[in-house]
Amino acid sequence: MVVITGPTAIGKTPAAVSLAEQLGAEIVCADSRVIYRGMNIGTAKPTPVEQALVPHHVLDVAHPDEVVTVVDYQRWAEQAIAEIRGRGRLPLMVGGTGLYIRAVVDGLRIPPAPPDWELRAALEAEERADGPGTLYRRLREVDPAAASHIHPRNVRRVIRALEVHAKTGTPISAFHGSGGAAVVSARRDTVAMIALHTDRDRLYARIHQRIDQQLAAGLVAEVSALLQIGYAKTLPALQGLGYKEIIPHLEGRLSLAEARALLERNTRRYAKRQLTWIRGDARYRWLEVEDDPPEVVAERIRAMISV
Repeated sequence: MVVITGPTAIGKTPAAVSLAEQLGAEIVCADSRVIYRGMNIGTAKPTPVEQALVPHHVLDVAHPDEVVTVVDYQRWAEQAIAEIRGRGRLPLMVGGTGLYIRAVVDGLRIPPAPPDWELRAALEAEERADGPGTLYRRLREVDPAAASHIHPRNVRRVIRALEVHAKTGTPISAFHGSGGAAVVSARRDTVAMIALHTDRDRLYARIHQRIDQQLAAGLVAEVSALLQIGYAKTLPALQGLGYKEIIPHLEGRLSLAEARALLERNTRRYAKRQLTWIRGDARYRWLEVEDDPPEVVAERIRAMISV
């Protein structure tokens, strides 16, 4: 199996499609947002043309109001990989959701604790009432190993760790390995892990260009249509990049220019978090892409994996 990751807007999808065409491979999407139907522009989902060129899996598998867990993704991806291998083809796992990739590559034991929205809301309220860092200090008491690998300001991950401990009585670090260290699963014969990167100015320029393209392609209309269908703005799916920033504009609380600026800022921050996650896994080999066209990036990846 080949893993291709990198920060948002780096060009993973077109490069992977070109590589898959060269190798007769199939793509397993490793993105927590492209799983949702009807969310195409804001998630930068592979285009209909790209999907026609190469089979894509774990794409459009849930409605925006469905709760999708890492366990769900792990099951879907492993099934797709087995079927691809059964056809004698190479699976390419492509995307920027690091936990999804690791769940499959390392065969993580996922905590048997589905989301408890009432508990999460209560914890969020406690953090607001008692001040920033309240929940993180509690996490350091019940699961210091997890706390050492979670940023104190990443309240969402802190809450998830506390939720797992509350529901199972077991620290989340016990499921993810000692101290968060990655252990390669024996379930994979060979895994080549490639991370695309470029310099910060070029990446930021790509993010800027992508947002322009998304708006021109009808991002505002896509978000409006989802709300008109009846999907609540508070759904986790609609709290993703490209949706949570446009909703205030549709409600008249932000101008389009303000919403766009907010989306660009949040996308840059997300890209930084992705890079931090990738750098934490020494198995990735880095490939600087600069302004290379997708077919050139694909050729360079092919040389690196020696397929």
